[in-house]
Amino acid sequence: MQTYTYGKQFLDKNDYQAVLEVLQSDYLTCGPKVTEFERALCAYTGAKYCVAVSNATAALHLTMLVSGIGQGDEVITSPITFLSSANCVRFAGGTVKFADIEADTANVDVKEIEKQITPKTKAIIPVHFAGQSCDMEKIHELAKKHNLFIVEDAAHAIGSEYKGTKVGSCKFSDMAVFSFHPVKNITTGEGGAITTNSEKLYKKLLSYRSHGTHKEGEMTHTWEYEMRELGYNYRLTDIQAALGISQLKKLEQFKKRRREIVQFYNENLGLPHLIEKEFSNACFHLYPVFIEKRKEFYFKAKEKGLNLQVHYIPVHLQSYYQEFGYKKGDFPKAEAYYEKCISLPLYPSLTGDDLITITKTVRELLK
Repeated sequence: MQTYTYGKQFLDKNDYQAVLEVLQSDYLTCGPKVTEFERALCAYTGAKYCVAVSNATAALHLTMLVSGIGQGDEVITSPITFLSSANCVRFAGGTVKFADIEADTANVDVKEIEKQITPKTKAIIPVHFAGQSCDMEKIHELAKKHNLFIVEDAAHAIGSEYKGTKVGSCKFSDMAVFSFHPVKNITTGEGGAITTNSEKLYKKLLSYRSHGTHKEGEMTHTWEYEMRELGYNYRLTDIQAALGISQLKKLEQFKKRRREIVQFYNENLGLPHLIEKEFSNACFHLYPVFIEKRKEFYFKAKEKGLNLQVHYIPVHLQSYYQEFGYKKGDFPKAEAYYEKCISLPLYPSLTGDDLITITKTVRELLK
């Protein structure tokens, strides 16, 4: 029986060769490929600076540190996201505030963000859910009014565009974070990156990525280094960076295929699904649909070879966050979305025959 999952990596001989060349080189980590990958990401997104790191959770953590988030500071994000979007605030000692979503996109609602702003608010983390950008111009206007940092959680959205500008350009934000986990739009195995147009933030990110150390002036030519703050080992290896460089070259091809698959599902399934706004040109990471008897459907689909996933359990309903006073009913649109959503297979190697099989199976299960 043919089996499918909701997402998976696509690797070819060029990817294998890129990794092999690094394995045969003098540098496996802290070498030239990381810098090359960072420059390639800058060239692709249009951002001035990029810092590649070990994963997107680490990237989010670093953005909170360099934004100065600490005890007593509030940061607003979406409840429909992976845990990292909220946890990064807690890592830095801050307080997480959630804002409800738009029912038609599952992206955070700008009006709901505004309702959550207090004198303690210091930053906003909009999550570009399923690959579609939030309305960043409106979020930027709101942040500017209240003097807030913006960190785009673009873990789902490398390759996407907002109003003709690549997500990650930081045109309407201070920093943007990407993920390169195997199910994402491109992969480095595990890995992440932060883009920014601020030289000040860039230098801080470099330091925090590697134990808080600095090498400047005469120190750059000796063994000497200076630790000025408490940093982390969040470095990416050259092996991973080489894979990322190779994958990035295929991103536009991946995007084209992902959009074709989404169009096929839209035209052939007839199921309720998220919409794409007029300002968006998304490199879709997920294709969530809405099923009334989802749990029953989930297990029946598994028996037929469809290993699907739910994205996501609202973060405010997790036991940890309920200890902070959050409860069911706080964010009704997020909870309504969660009750019915399930993500269908979406990855570039799906063939036309695969899509026919998947849609036929889904329709039969819903009879």
